[in-house]
Amino acid sequence: MDLILMGLPGAGKGTQAVTISEEYQIPHISTGDMFRAAIKDETELGKQAKSYTDAGELVPDEVTIGIVRERLAQDDCAEGFLLDGFPRTIAQAQALEEILSDLNRSIDFVINIDVSKEKLIERLAGRRVSPTSGQTYHVEYNPPKVDGVCDVDGSTLIQREDDKPEKVKKRLEVNIEQTQPLVDFYSEKGYLRNIDGNQTIEQVQDDIVRLLEGLRA
Repeated sequence: MDLILMGLPGAGKGTQAVTISEEYQIPHISTGDMFRAAIKDETELGKQAKSYTDAGELVPDEVTIGIVRERLAQDDCAEGFLLDGFPRTIAQAQALEEILSDLNRSIDFVINIDVSKEKLIERLAGRRVSPTSGQTYHVEYNPPKVDGVCDVDGSTLIQREDDKPEKVKKRLEVNIEQTQPLVDFYSEKGYLRNIDGNQTIEQVQDDIVRLLEGLRA
């Protein structure tokens, strides 16, 4: 099965990606992992990507798309893949369709973990971190044993600037603006499947498994 996973920050995409990858024995492929592997292997495209990242610049589409093309042609993708973080734009989505067409394949589903903005703000703004150990907590979902105190080193937990509600809200608005065209694109193509991400991790997982078991059947 050839899948794309979408979801805004705080939607729980990372957790579900691990489950899907393990359950269906398909590689979880993130943009960052692809770049790191190409750079480590010193491929021609990896060297090009490194030159941009070293300069603090965005890697251009043609390089990113080339790295994706090489990655999806590898043996471990023969039975399927789970793409995470790519595509990010309509141009990349169209390029992905061309890549898959060349491989005589097509996307089965674009799984979009859909969570209300209010819930996402609650999840992201509830994060607390130890300034010394880096241990991360959540005031509701993963609280420390003693309120406001790190279990590991006893330091007073802090809320990072980026996790303050106003900053979180602004970040989400930017993300929504960037991802909505892709959601619309895949909806029109008939690939999009929205999963209610306001539920518990287990309920979201069950909904995704039901969707994919239907595909396998």
